[in-house]
Amino acid sequence: MILRIWCAVVCASIAAIAAAETSLPKTGQLLAQSAEPVRIVCFGDSITGVYYHTGGRRAWCDMLGIALQRLYPQAKLQMINAGVSGNTTAAGLARIERDVLAHKPHLVVVMFGMNDMAFDAKDMAGQQIAERETRFAANLREIIRRCRDAGAEVVLCTQNSIYPDAVPRRPQERLARYTEVIRTVAADTRVPVADCYRAYESLRAADPRGWMLLMSETIHPNMNGHKLFAEEIARVISGRRVSLRDVMPLQPCIPRTLALLREGKPIHVVAMEPYDTTVAQVLKKLGPNCEIRATCWPTAGKTLAQLESWGKGVRAMKPNLVVIAVPAKLSASAQDEALIRSYSWIVNYSMAFGRPEWDVVAILPPGQAIARDIILGHDIACIEYPSGADASAGDMLLRWFRAQQSGH
Repeated sequence: MILRIWCAVVCASIAAIAAAETSLPKTGQLLAQSAEPVRIVCFGDSITGVYYHTGGRRAWCDMLGIALQRLYPQAKLQMINAGVSGNTTAAGLARIERDVLAHKPHLVVVMFGMNDMAFDAKDMAGQQIAERETRFAANLREIIRRCRDAGAEVVLCTQNSIYPDAVPRRPQERLARYTEVIRTVAADTRVPVADCYRAYESLRAADPRGWMLLMSETIHPNMNGHKLFAEEIARVISGRRVSLRDVMPLQPCIPRTLALLREGKPIHVVAMEPYDTTVAQVLKKLGPNCEIRATCWPTAGKTLAQLESWGKGVRAMKPNLVVIAVPAKLSASAQDEALIRSYSWIVNYSMAFGRPEWDVVAILPPGQAIARDIILGHDIACIEYPSGADASAGDMLLRWFRAQQSGH
């Protein structure tokens, strides 16, 4: 499935290559020469920052670093994420000195717009709506000017496309208009543009299910989507293509749980049944001096929507480890969109809003390809039963946790 997604994106975005006529001579030279660290600031809102949408550990800034390292193996990179949830271009300008220019960047990659376009226009005159677009364009121009005055090159990015029900504050036709504003500003200022919106929409037209597997929810992409961002931005910077589809979640997958086991501290597990009991037993074997408390996330007789609803309370529990194990029959019986959206929210609710405060892992039986894509798309670990395995769940989990302890 992931291979099919990326093949479709590659084919769909070939036409966009010619649009990147403006080069980045200074950044390109620094990357090729590898003589000094290249400082790249990724500047934007929650779609840029590190939040639950992508697992809380990484975002497209990190993926861009991986992409550029593959393209320039000898380069020394310093990737700085300056994405803040809820920011507009005006809010970005208010903090640009502290969060961007203070790092003395060689390159600033700018991705704003999703919050600038978020307003209810039903009681607004056409002139007021037009003035908002004009301010957005002016703010982008000012961001470019400030970065250039500080000696940095700039790449502008269009953002992802969104689900239709992200209305009324973000109607799709308004997103298309704001995307065009970004393209126009880029052309007028001779700044390269990474047209992520075009890549997303091309994929949605060719493979709707593939597009859905890029999304964490109605507005925010998951890590699959952030990899696509990074591939498009890296292409604009380098003029070459790179694939990130093989980038897997960070290891170890459960660093907080491992630390508590080493220190003999209490561990609170929230796990879908029957793994609330099994995981608690495994942790007790690994940390006999630890107090293990397990909270059951009930699944018996539940629908996907009910599992999603129960998950809304997970963050308030402040667990140390969350174990997702959606029953195979629920995955098999749901329609693609309902499965992807509910399963994604189950994962989202299992994580802290921003940087990780606890660990999350998912357990999958064999043959759950779409569930695997959803899980890995959120950049969290996936424990999979091998096909034909006859070991008990407890034995399998014990081996997996021990492998995490040993660093394998």
